[in-house]
Amino acid sequence: MTFKDWFPKDKNDWFNQGDQERDRTEPPRLKLPISKPMLILLGILAVATLIVQASAGFLTDLYWFQARNLSSVLWTRLLPQWGLLAVAFVAAFLALFASLKLARKKAGEIPLPEEIARILPVRAPFAGVLILLASLVLAFMSSNGVRHQWEIALKFLNGTSFGSVDPIFGKDIGFYVFSLPFYKLFQVWLMQLLFLCLVGSAVIYILTLLPKFQMERRIDVPRPIKAHVLALASAMALNWSFGFWLERFNLLYSPRGVAFGASYTDIHADLLALNIMTVLSIVVAVLLIIGISKKTWRYSAVVVGVLFVSGIVLRGIYPEIIQKYIVVPNEFSKETPYIEHNIKATIEAYGLDKLTILNVDPDDQVTESDVEADPEALVNIRLWEHEPLLKNYKQLQEIRSYYDFLNADIDRYFIDGRYRQVMLAPRELNLRELQNPTWTNTKLEFTHGYGVVMNPVNEVGPSGQPILWVKDLPPVASVPMDITNPQIYYGEAPENYVFVKTTVQEFDYPMGESNVRTTYDGKGGVPIGSIWRRLLYALSFNDSKILFSDVFTSESRVMYHKNVRERLHKVAPFLVYDGDPYLAVVKGRLLWIQDCYTVTGDYPYSEPVVISTGKGRAKINYIRNSVKATVDAYDGTMKFYVMDEKDPLLTTWRKIFPALFTDGSSMDPQLRQHIRYPKGLFSIQSEIYRTYHMGDPNTFYNKEDVWETLRVDDRGSMDSYYLIMTLAGESKSEFVIISPFMPVGKNNMIAWLAGRSDGDNYGKLVVYRFPKQKLIYGPTQVAALVDQTPEISSQLSLWSQRGSDVIRGNMLVIPIGGSLLYVQPLYLRAERGELPELKRVIVSTGGKVAWAEDFGTALASVIGGSPTAIDIEQVQQPQTQDRPSLDDKGLSELATRAQRAWDSSQEALKNGDWESYGRWMKDLEETILQMNRIAE
Repeated sequence: MTFKDWFPKDKNDWFNQGDQERDRTEPPRLKLPISKPMLILLGILAVATLIVQASAGFLTDLYWFQARNLSSVLWTRLLPQWGLLAVAFVAAFLALFASLKLARKKAGEIPLPEEIARILPVRAPFAGVLILLASLVLAFMSSNGVRHQWEIALKFLNGTSFGSVDPIFGKDIGFYVFSLPFYKLFQVWLMQLLFLCLVGSAVIYILTLLPKFQMERRIDVPRPIKAHVLALASAMALNWSFGFWLERFNLLYSPRGVAFGASYTDIHADLLALNIMTVLSIVVAVLLIIGISKKTWRYSAVVVGVLFVSGIVLRGIYPEIIQKYIVVPNEFSKETPYIEHNIKATIEAYGLDKLTILNVDPDDQVTESDVEADPEALVNIRLWEHEPLLKNYKQLQEIRSYYDFLNADIDRYFIDGRYRQVMLAPRELNLRELQNPTWTNTKLEFTHGYGVVMNPVNEVGPSGQPILWVKDLPPVASVPMDITNPQIYYGEAPENYVFVKTTVQEFDYPMGESNVRTTYDGKGGVPIGSIWRRLLYALSFNDSKILFSDVFTSESRVMYHKNVRERLHKVAPFLVYDGDPYLAVVKGRLLWIQDCYTVTGDYPYSEPVVISTGKGRAKINYIRNSVKATVDAYDGTMKFYVMDEKDPLLTTWRKIFPALFTDGSSMDPQLRQHIRYPKGLFSIQSEIYRTYHMGDPNTFYNKEDVWETLRVDDRGSMDSYYLIMTLAGESKSEFVIISPFMPVGKNNMIAWLAGRSDGDNYGKLVVYRFPKQKLIYGPTQVAALVDQTPEISSQLSLWSQRGSDVIRGNMLVIPIGGSLLYVQPLYLRAERGELPELKRVIVSTGGKVAWAEDFGTALASVIGGSPTAIDIEQVQQPQTQDRPSLDDKGLSELATRAQRAWDSSQEALKNGDWESYGRWMKDLEETILQMNRIAE
């Protein structure tokens, strides 16, 4: 290699040489393994996936509503939300964009040096884009919160007159319930919008005028800018005045006075202050407008100052002076008309204005003639309480660990022509107790509970357990009761979605070595056969197994929203649901009955209470049980029956959702036999009535006759309970709920309230008022008499010393004929046992107390008759249900019987005969108890 080889042969190589050296030093460029079209396609797929993921929840909701034929309900809820958002957004955007654009235009007319004007953001070429973006963002912020107020807007557009007016302003109650909330919403939204317009425009003007101020050390605000700012300020002042005007109506919810609602001070001080401030705000608005052409801003500032001072003096100091020096020394005379307003409004709002009051002077004690005249009440006295009964259900009838009895409901049926009160509990599925909780087990196989257990409220077996009219798997009934679909897919159990009509057969119920299986044959659930729907539900439930499992067919369905209350709330969130849905057997089907309430907290002058809504707690002062909803336990079919067509709140909701509600007149007569006065409503009415039975303002003011309801305590007292009884003046027994009342601080009974449930009397309230000058024993006084009875107290002590747990049932007060009967069951649970047995029944009347192993004997003892004479032994004496009799025998013979029962039970267990197994095990238990009694 020579020296000249170091130089390029061509001069252009001087330039190419650098490129060649650079090529040798730079790393090779990365080549994508896919083409650009493929990359674009992947991007589109990614965006589509995000859209599907975001819309999966909405689409699965839509499919659910469509499957229930309620898609119109969903759209009626969704479209107003987006409509409100659109209207508020467009209005806010137009106002903001116009204001900001005008501000930019007027700011651009201000003369500034070129070097300063060039760097100002408001005069930059992109300022228009910034204003557009700012308007969009601020408009969305202003309108997004309005979207969730769709209920307020729809009620405003469909409001119904209540037919009564408030006593202060003379406006229909519907104005306060339907219109006023919307006006408040609009006023707050408009104030927020005007504030954003004012602040946004002011920022533009300040950014423009600030450099000029720095140069000239003074500001001369051009008239167009002043006009813009003062116009916005004037609009805010007018809206402020509108707010003061609306606040006048809030006085009707004032808690200041003796009673809830506007008091003397509210009307004569606060109302005056609000009227003055309304006028002053209008004056401010007018002066601000005048200030555009004239220099009246100083007057405006003075008026604004007066406005603030008025707020402090007239709304703070002046009312306190009126209250302290005028009202307090003359409180009753000043507050009397407002107490009357409160009493009248509260009684009407809680449906207590049409109750029937009966003044009753009860006889000293129940007699044999009273018993003979009202046999239905006696054969339906409830001896089984929820907790002991549930423990018996769980021990005797759960059968498997994955079953559970969540609650026992009380109802009534006609059995062999007799009106009987019963307790009933569904056997629901408890997936938490599955030994192998795999996806297949929890989603495909164990999909439903099975059957119910039912017992009469008053019958007791020899061993102290309930007599079961419906029991076992599959259900076996000893009374005329046919259950065609015992499977329970929808109930009170926690939510769990399942799949039916798949290639995997569902577990139906246990039977011997091989369980009985089934395939769902109903219309419940939502179709999920297509791959598209499986994808959506996999995304919505966050469960990929739905997409990749091969068990689905074109007929497969998914069941979700299975909890009764949650299911109904999904459809009608504007209703409040009672905390105790109950199950009824209607024409062979299991139907859940749910009491639904229409409520509001906007009824003027009505005393508020706090209730639990299932989603939290809310303060209300108006309630009606206007709707009864049903849910089919097999297919989930929902119906909302209208029970009170006069309720203005429900009338409004029916206008909004015409396809949702069904006339109560179309309710099946057999279903109507099972509706009842709801305990939730009755408890609220009892709480109100204990004070508001005092209709006289003077009595109410002094609180001299306040009552109190019973509370659950260690002696077994309770607040309200269902029973079958014959009301005074009626010819037949009926199903009612009653609540005794005692004077505050006293234990004697002064009255009780009854809610009726049967036939045309459904929903009516009756009050029994007892004479104040006569002692009527209250439940706690009777409980004290029980404790003072030597035979009872000594036996209770003996049981406790032996380690047994004595459980006192509720002390029931039962009107029989012209007197009162007190009944309390006693349960005994062994120290290590889980099975409470009904050991004794305590009966009291006329200050006498007796107890026995059954109700009939105790009643005969306390009134001086005999079970045969009373003619109630058929239903009150222990029942044996064709089991071997347990007469007193020697221990050896009983031991032989125990061995035979044990051998027979084991044989039945091997054969999978669960009915025989349960019968022989009960016989064994009874024999052992008999041996213990003989040994004692």
